[in-house]
Amino acid sequence: MSQKPADLELSPHSEATRTSTAEQLSQVRRAARASFIGTTIEWYDYFLYGTASALIFPRVFFSNLSPGVATFASLASFSVSWLLRPIGGVVFGHFGDRFSRKKMLMITLIMMGGSTFLIGVLPSYAAAGIFAPILLILLRMVQGLALGGEWGGAALIVVEHAPPRRRGLYGAAVQMGVPAGLLLSTAVVALASTLPDEAFFSWGWRVPFLLSIALVVVGYWLRTVLEDPKAFRQQVEETRAAQLPIAEVLATAKRKTILLALVQFACNTGYYIFTVYTGSYATEQLGMPRSFLLEALMIAAAVDLVMQPVFAALSDRIGRKPVYIFGSLFIGAWAFPFFALLSSETQPLVWLAMIGALGIGHAATGGINGPLYTEQYPLRMRYTGASLAFQLSGIVTSTPAPLVAAWLVTATGNTDSISVYVIASAVISVVCALLLEETYRKRIDE
Repeated sequence: MSQKPADLELSPHSEATRTSTAEQLSQVRRAARASFIGTTIEWYDYFLYGTASALIFPRVFFSNLSPGVATFASLASFSVSWLLRPIGGVVFGHFGDRFSRKKMLMITLIMMGGSTFLIGVLPSYAAAGIFAPILLILLRMVQGLALGGEWGGAALIVVEHAPPRRRGLYGAAVQMGVPAGLLLSTAVVALASTLPDEAFFSWGWRVPFLLSIALVVVGYWLRTVLEDPKAFRQQVEETRAAQLPIAEVLATAKRKTILLALVQFACNTGYYIFTVYTGSYATEQLGMPRSFLLEALMIAAAVDLVMQPVFAALSDRIGRKPVYIFGSLFIGAWAFPFFALLSSETQPLVWLAMIGALGIGHAATGGINGPLYTEQYPLRMRYTGASLAFQLSGIVTSTPAPLVAAWLVTATGNTDSISVYVIASAVISVVCALLLEETYRKRIDE
């Protein structure tokens, strides 16, 4: 009886099979390592901007506005990149489906890191006037295009290399770049923020952005050793790749793309409220020092980093949907306790608020986004489909989250309305997850 591909890594009966399995594991570990480092660098760049948009940019690039309006404008500049991410997903997905996953990842890394470095040398509003925020927003748009193409390629190159029953675990390597990037960017900003305010806002904040160029060199070198997955290479060689992947996605996978665009409502809304908006709320409304909140973010990001592979491995055993639904429900249930703990202004309770939000809620949802999205699409249009759905989700769920939160607090004077907003997001996520196909045992090599 012939052996099933899904069982290959579990019962090797021959030397050839053992050799093939060892090579497969070596390739997926190399892909996971390179993708983790690369996406960590990209998310370092991305979250560095997010942290700066709450704590730094209102005073540096929007100093001509009142404090409240400056914060709103700065957060809006953070959100604008989300509008470019689906375009980046479609463009890089097109070439990634037709020619090479690896080459697209090299390009997006350079775009992201180069933009971050250039932000670090931009003149302030005091020095250049209106041109300063305009240039800032333009570079933010380039970051959005780059990250739009980055995520799908990084997820695919790991999941497509992985053994069938470990796709969740290895796929988590890509998503682990999110908390790792947050941890790294927050730590660097926290170190720079120990400077006196005058030094910090004149030159100290620039150092974390300038360091990005060194990280890009490391990430680029690691990605040079990657190979496109075997099934994908065979498809390209046999000219079976889609000529226009986006057309096939829209013609054959509209329903699942819509569901995937909405399933992250809880994950993204909660994450960007708990991390980005909380930065301005805690420092401006509650009067917390920058270091107080940054410490909580670093601790929570470290817990998120550890817990993501735990939840991802669990999804390999019981399915993607049960784990994702649990995480979404937790985010909704945590909304009111989060702000109650934050408002205590007590350090251990603020830590607990962040750890629950990131280490459980985000880890259980964001940690399995790689396999959850990529397993839904056939090989010939997977880069485009997964990227488009994932980045559309950002527009619908992530982009408005900090802005809606800021507006709700201004309109109501409290955070209860934000908690209701997060709970409603969790309900949408649960419904969409229930309607998605369960894919943890599905073949993805065709």
